[in-house]
Amino acid sequence: MRRISIALLISLVLPGALAAQYSQPDSAKTKPDSAKPAAKPAPPPAPAPALNFSGVVFGNYQYHGEAASKAQNSFNLERAYLTFRMPAGDRASIRVTADVFQQTSSTNNADAYYKGWVLRAKYAYLQYDYLQAKMSADWSAVARIGLIHTMFIDHEENFWPRWLSTVPTERAGYFSSADAGIATIVTIPNKYGELYAAITNGPGYASRETDRFKDYQARLTLTPLGKSDIGYLRTFAVDGWVYRGAIASKFVNGGAGQVGPVGSGLDRNRWGAFAGIRDPRLTVGLNYAQRSDGGEGSSLNTPTSPRVVTDSTGSLLSAYAVVRPFQMADAKSSFPLGIVARWDNVKPNTSRDAHYNVVIAGLTWDLSKKSSISLDYQEQTPRNTTAVAPTRIYYMHWVANF
Repeated sequence: MRRISIALLISLVLPGALAAQYSQPDSAKTKPDSAKPAAKPAPPPAPAPALNFSGVVFGNYQYHGEAASKAQNSFNLERAYLTFRMPAGDRASIRVTADVFQQTSSTNNADAYYKGWVLRAKYAYLQYDYLQAKMSADWSAVARIGLIHTMFIDHEENFWPRWLSTVPTERAGYFSSADAGIATIVTIPNKYGELYAAITNGPGYASRETDRFKDYQARLTLTPLGKSDIGYLRTFAVDGWVYRGAIASKFVNGGAGQVGPVGSGLDRNRWGAFAGIRDPRLTVGLNYAQRSDGGEGSSLNTPTSPRVVTDSTGSLLSAYAVVRPFQMADAKSSFPLGIVARWDNVKPNTSRDAHYNVVIAGLTWDLSKKSSISLDYQEQTPRNTTAVAPTRIYYMHWVANF
């Protein structure tokens, strides 16, 4: 019986052991010649540069009250600015702002006009941040080249709502808001202000370069109370700016009967000072500027009508305010009513008793944080001058930022 039990045990265990031996994988019986490394995962694709798109659209309905244009009225889309920003490598970026507007410029035929909506570049520049601030107490600076801001108009638009009217210096024709050239902006540490300096062609962004002369301009903005505990005072700014330029003589190429070409330029100089506050509850601005322009009158640059250079000096004084009375009474109020008022006094030539006044007054209503409408009255009244025409216009303005 013992021999039978042993034989039975062997018959049960031996087949399982043999099966386990022959079922082992080859790697358990033989050592591989070499181990193959695992494939590395493919790196993720580089993210596309971020494109920032924004813009503003504004227009109006206007009703004329002048005797010559009594009851004339129209709906107008004044402007659409479409702005694109994108990085252009380390420390570099680009900005392109397209200006969509209705063109009504005349051709050589006085009876023919180009009328329709057109698109042109207002700003189109490369910016390089050549000095980056790591802390608020550090200096920072950027350089720009292309179609750039001139030194003051865009800055003053932080105080005055552009969708109601252009700022005083632009409306009076002192210079354009943008031009082709090169500029730098240096930011003063601790929020104490900035310096803007530029060299531009001179004619403005709406024209190509017309002569060899360049315009030199600079603005220094100081915000000495930028760290004040009083909200109104933190935005207090004082500006001084200067613009030195020249334009070519109308006799630059000479001509038949003339004494010869004139290579020297005619002065086109401006300077100004500004002070303002731009708190959301109260915005005020006070602006004074002067311009000096050279002219050649009716001289013909001939022996019998020699070229005579004349100089004229003009001045501009402007004051305005945008008040939100409910926010002034209660900082937590969200009632969207605003009151706007502005007065400009423009003298084309200070040696003469001739000037004109601009008056703007009205109410604004914020539809949202980015959209507003207004009911306003704008009047332009000349005194002893034909430099501008008298106007009396009732407006409903609107604006939408996106």
